[in-house]
Amino acid sequence: MTFTALSRYLTPPWRTLLLVLLLLLAGSGLTLAQPWLAGQLTGAIIDPATIHLTLGQVLLAWLILLLLRGAVEFASRHCIGVTGEEMAARLRSRLYDHLQALPLSYHYRNRRGDVLAILSNDAETVSGFVTSTLVQLLPLVLTFLGALVLMALIDPLIASAALLLVPAYFLATKLIGRGIRPVSRAWIDAYSSLFAFLEENLGMLPAIKSFTREREESKRFAHHNANLLSLSRRQLFIESVLGPSVALIAGMGLLLLLWLGSVRVSTGGMNPGELVSLLLYAMLLSQPMRGLADLYGQIQRTRGAAERILAFLEEQPEPEDAGKPAMPAIKGDIRFEAVQFSYPGGKPVLKGLDLHIAAGETVAITGPNGAGKSTIAHLLMRLSDPDAGRILIDGIDIAGVSLVSLRGQIGLVAQHTLLLNTTVAQNIGYGRALVEQAEIERAARAAHAHDFICQLPKGYDTLIGEQGLQLSGGQRQRISLARTLLVNPPVLILDEATSMFDPAGEEGFIADCRDVLGGKTVILITHRPASLRLATRVLHLPELSAGLCSEQLQSSA
Repeated sequence: MTFTALSRYLTPPWRTLLLVLLLLLAGSGLTLAQPWLAGQLTGAIIDPATIHLTLGQVLLAWLILLLLRGAVEFASRHCIGVTGEEMAARLRSRLYDHLQALPLSYHYRNRRGDVLAILSNDAETVSGFVTSTLVQLLPLVLTFLGALVLMALIDPLIASAALLLVPAYFLATKLIGRGIRPVSRAWIDAYSSLFAFLEENLGMLPAIKSFTREREESKRFAHHNANLLSLSRRQLFIESVLGPSVALIAGMGLLLLLWLGSVRVSTGGMNPGELVSLLLYAMLLSQPMRGLADLYGQIQRTRGAAERILAFLEEQPEPEDAGKPAMPAIKGDIRFEAVQFSYPGGKPVLKGLDLHIAAGETVAITGPNGAGKSTIAHLLMRLSDPDAGRILIDGIDIAGVSLVSLRGQIGLVAQHTLLLNTTVAQNIGYGRALVEQAEIERAARAAHAHDFICQLPKGYDTLIGEQGLQLSGGQRQRISLARTLLVNPPVLILDEATSMFDPAGEEGFIADCRDVLGGKTVILITHRPASLRLATRVLHLPELSAGLCSEQLQSSA
């Protein structure tokens, strides 16, 4: 059921898969021809009168067969490998596109390491299963049936005896393989935990070193690593038991068939060449059965990855923009009407918020941590949606317009600057698809970032490192402001944008901001006195735990 549900999200290259199937079927036919040729070779050596071919003809046919088999195997392996990589790439793209469409609430609930594990390990596991394992199921079945039919043509009685061994194969596979699935699921969870730990620790390296926690973090990593190793060993043990168990049944079956065949030869029921062919076909029967046993184990391992991918793809994305009108050019009149909001699994953050900000007004919103200041910014940009109430811009309910047209007219400079590991110019121009260098420099000048950028080793072409670690906090904030100003939004949100500055730097930043905020509706989320001086009105958001309702916003001049 899991694989059926997941199939609608997979887009395999059907033409390539058809070619792979044809190559595998050709390989099965060539494989089935080998035991017959072996019987002919035996007859040509022991009793030439029993065959219609000469020894030279048999050897030539065998050589051609080997060459054809080698060519088919090469082509099928290459096609399977390419197809697997293509499917993995398409599945990763589908998963990443879905990731981009998910609301922030999903990321509040889930670790980034789990998401990364789905995009990497789970995607590879599922695509590999479809191409390398599932595609080979049909050739395995045909090889089994073909060997059984050819055995029946030689000796129906012995073929019937061989057929009776099939239930023993399936019983052994079922009994031993049932332990693979829970261990596999536990392994996937352990792998995700290790991935999440690594991702978290890489972001925490400065803190780890400053508090000299290297040894403790190494111990934590060793714990995660040991857990993963233990589960890997358990999984390998079960798989190791499964293979020999099937091989044991196959060996016992071959001994039985050898005894029966020897009896038939001694009584004149078949010749030695037929016995050789019969035994080789019996060995071919065991190969598909082993393959089917491996397939069962692979199914159990893949099911866990498929379930995780399916659960991820079934997460609801942000509301579709289809059919929604574009937001007209914003003047900047903002209203919150009885807005209520709470984060998943948390207490209410806003309870009946009423707020009006006139177009062109600069308003500061202050309050204690957790009172909902940044939440107001997120709701205005529809990074989250209110539980109740509505938000209007210029009298238009923002829930009824497309997200792209709304967010394209609201700029956000956040407390934690989000920069790419690329050049200064590319970071400033990130919000525009096509942008000229002159526009980038104009935005940098407006943010008073041009002077320090020119002092960098390569100016605007300087690589700033991951999250801009090559720059100071104040420099990162100015680049973030320049990036926002390049878009020239009519509504600008500064969310603790001066937190990275010292008092002198903050004064300079605020003075510079006065030059670029004219005519815009500006929301300052801050508690710093220098930033408050930018505002024409200061609104205080009371702390919810104090028993005050958020609609009791207090304003002061």
